[in-house]
Amino acid sequence: MTTQGTKESLGRDVDDVAIERFTAEYGRELPPIVIVIAAYNEEQGIGDVVRAIPSSVEGLPTATVVVVDGSTDGTAAEARKAGAMVCDVPVNRGQGAALRLGYRIAREGGAEYIVTTDADGQYDPADIPRILAPVLHGEADFATGSRILGRQETHDLVRRLGVHVFARLISLMTGQRITDTSFGLRAMRAEVTGAVELRQPQYQSSELLIGVISRGYRVKEVPATMRLRVAGTTKKGGNLVYGYRYSRVVLGTWLRERRRRSSASASAASAGAGADRRGVSANTK
Repeated sequence: MTTQGTKESLGRDVDDVAIERFTAEYGRELPPIVIVIAAYNEEQGIGDVVRAIPSSVEGLPTATVVVVDGSTDGTAAEARKAGAMVCDVPVNRGQGAALRLGYRIAREGGAEYIVTTDADGQYDPADIPRILAPVLHGEADFATGSRILGRQETHDLVRRLGVHVFARLISLMTGQRITDTSFGLRAMRAEVTGAVELRQPQYQSSELLIGVISRGYRVKEVPATMRLRVAGTTKKGGNLVYGYRYSRVVLGTWLRERRRRSSASASAASAGAGADRRGVSANTK
């Protein structure tokens, strides 16, 4: 087995055990809307985030699932105290891996819609109904907030420039205009998360976005607010490290999706040619 295969196998084992424990604690059924939060050492802010999440949206009840990704502090306890359903994973694997686990919990629990937000308080839970609305109303399969269309509090010029650069790059790659590729407050139909190939352990926001667009799902951006982090520290490094690693994920995902489409087209062409040959053969008998 390859190193990648071994990691994926171990990841599935960790997920299976985590889901088994989660189900034993909370049962199998979840409400129609599940808010998934990945959290790693965010005890100072996670409680306020969870308490601010609406208990229902347009009459549909919500549940908040916090996937605690190997935290060494009191994140799990604070999330539980605030009213979240907590899936406590003993190893730190990254935000992407934690979100994938949360998606699976939501899907297997029967959720129809999944919303993601971050544990650090940078996204305003009051924006959740507006971002979810296009999906609830059948106007989109995937909706994401945009600080460019809305508002951002950071004065970091490098980060602001990076948002524009990556938005332009992914817009060119996918053929769809996007203004903000890394906004973490998103809403989607639950089945979308199972249809898109997701591998990234950390810089997963662009992977999901590119995958969703490449598979023909309807995407809509909604103006939203990006606040300053209220507690804790970022786990994704400084601007240069973040930019380099994010670039690798963008390019890698785009190439992977391009190969997938090419392979699918070749298979379809081959199947069509085979059908034509069978038709000719039948007509000559």
